[in-house]
Amino acid sequence: MAKTNLSLELLLLLALATLWGASYTFIKIGIGSIPPITLIAARTLIAGTLLLAVLRWRGLSLPRDAATWRRFLFQACLNSVVPFTLIAWAEQTIDAGIASILNATTPIFAFLMTVLITRHEPVTARKLVGVVAGMTGISLIIGMEAFGGLGEQLLPQLAVVLATVCYAGAAIFGRGFKGLDPMVPAAGSLITGAALLIPVSLVVDRPWTLAPSTESLLALLGLAVFSTALAFAIYFRLIQTLGSVGATAQAYLRVPIGVAIGALFLGESLSDTAWIGLGCVIVGVAAMTIPARRRATAVAGRG
Repeated sequence: MAKTNLSLELLLLLALATLWGASYTFIKIGIGSIPPITLIAARTLIAGTLLLAVLRWRGLSLPRDAATWRRFLFQACLNSVVPFTLIAWAEQTIDAGIASILNATTPIFAFLMTVLITRHEPVTARKLVGVVAGMTGISLIIGMEAFGGLGEQLLPQLAVVLATVCYAGAAIFGRGFKGLDPMVPAAGSLITGAALLIPVSLVVDRPWTLAPSTESLLALLGLAVFSTALAFAIYFRLIQTLGSVGATAQAYLRVPIGVAIGALFLGESLSDTAWIGLGCVIVGVAAMTIPARRRATAVAGRG
């Protein structure tokens, strides 16, 4: 990958981390007056429709073959239907901070799946160092006391962990869409996810009886437009350019970005350990995303 392209991909990785880092706050506000299933059904429907409109504007269309749509269905279950719903349900009872910590372990599961199952990317000592450095950084930034609540609300915490495993599997499975424009699997999987969730929402939540607040509706829009539609388009591109493990490394950036926003807009202060942790996160992301320098072969003598 060219140096200029790598710089762009890392900027997109940062953008993705910011968009998905904001999703926990959007969800927390949204479920204040919108039940989890309905919130996620609306999230996937709005985001999928928006991406479909962008595809039409760009002159692209979704595939028509059944095989691709079966892959969209599987990707939707791994990347939106199951994890989105689990996290929204869990955030009814656990803090967004705990959810973000648990969800930040996505690269670890992607790394372990790569080592134990797919072996589709080279497993190097540097990537292992990246996993360790990233998790160490998150622990330092949040503070070890943040883990004190672990175990008190076991079911919602396990739900977030299961969502994290789904995300890791989605990152690996998403490699199969390499021949498509990144927006195509993003739109296809979201529309498929909406088709699965809307009937469940109608039966379980009866959304016509709800009276959502303005804050919840605005949070839903932010969640759908920015943290889903735009984020998914970036995500599928990064899977193609940085690989599945590299793309999931944005999970390490979500927490320090949240801390920085709190310090800037809420006047929160960073401890010395948080600054050290931020350095660890940067090291972890770099180790997992920057490709090793390849030795030039048969270059001498070429003009």
